[in-house]
Amino acid sequence: MMIAANIISLTVLFAVPLLLVALGGMFSEHSGVINIALEGMMIIGALFACFTLQAFDQSGFGPAHPQLAMLVAILVAGLTGVIFSFFLGFAAINLKADQTIGGTALNQFAPAFAVVMTWAIQGQGLTTIAIPSWVRITRETFGLAPVDGPSFWNNLIFKYFYLTTPIAVILFIVAYIVMYKTRFGLRLRACGEHPQAADSVGINVYKMRYAGVLISGFLGGIGGLAYTVAAGSGFNSDVGGYGFLALAVMIFGNWKPFPILASSVFFALFKVIAAYSSSLSFLPKFDGVKEISNFYQMLPYIVTMIVLIFTSKNSQAPKAEGIPYDKGSRG
Repeated sequence: MMIAANIISLTVLFAVPLLLVALGGMFSEHSGVINIALEGMMIIGALFACFTLQAFDQSGFGPAHPQLAMLVAILVAGLTGVIFSFFLGFAAINLKADQTIGGTALNQFAPAFAVVMTWAIQGQGLTTIAIPSWVRITRETFGLAPVDGPSFWNNLIFKYFYLTTPIAVILFIVAYIVMYKTRFGLRLRACGEHPQAADSVGINVYKMRYAGVLISGFLGGIGGLAYTVAAGSGFNSDVGGYGFLALAVMIFGNWKPFPILASSVFFALFKVIAAYSSSLSFLPKFDGVKEISNFYQMLPYIVTMIVLIFTSKNSQAPKAEGIPYDKGSRG
């Protein structure tokens, strides 16, 4: 039962960054801009958020007000993600550069920048930014008495509970409402489907595309922090390829919030099963094969490729994504 509780809570924990980052990609691509730079946005958001947490820890503000400090770090992650995403927007919208190449360049820049910044602040060779232990939400946070020994419900709820989880729930609800229940969402989707028609009725396509890209940066930055606290080993100038996995989640989810949510849980579950492969008796052990754990570590990515092979034909991507809009060509 303890293993079941841990698997469920870890699945939620690792689904959160996938959900946030995939939703960010959804906003960007519905506006018409392909966002390959989600990985870089995650790295930059996590970098500055972790430095913020480190500063709060050293000043004593974090231990005294842990969840307020965590909330500020989440906002820092989102804002730095927005700033970083502006470069993609400028290249794709103003310069009309190839969006895939621009996103790839930003992905290459982000980890290098993170290493340089980390070495400059912590010292050369010190590449890990430690995450303070007080960021986790515990029973004591709610004024509940501690539990002696293992407990199913305690493991299920509090063992891997961070502020990023309820924030992700709120942002998911907001994302759905904004995308499908507001005029802004309708205009955003119109710019990704037929920008010329949107422009003809007075919608500023450039502004809407910038909005989509900046929203993706905000969600991607927070997703980077969510991945870092989920990984638990501190920030090491990378996010384990989660930005690319989030792209697969977005495509598998057909650029729609609820399918993206289901896809996030699906892919997170396989990642957790890989982590617990040695403890799950129903998984084949492949006796005689050395380092079989490496196979299970590859499992989430193998599943990603297989799923995309069978679902890519039915994907309903925005028709104008990746195509630079030229107002002069309207007609």
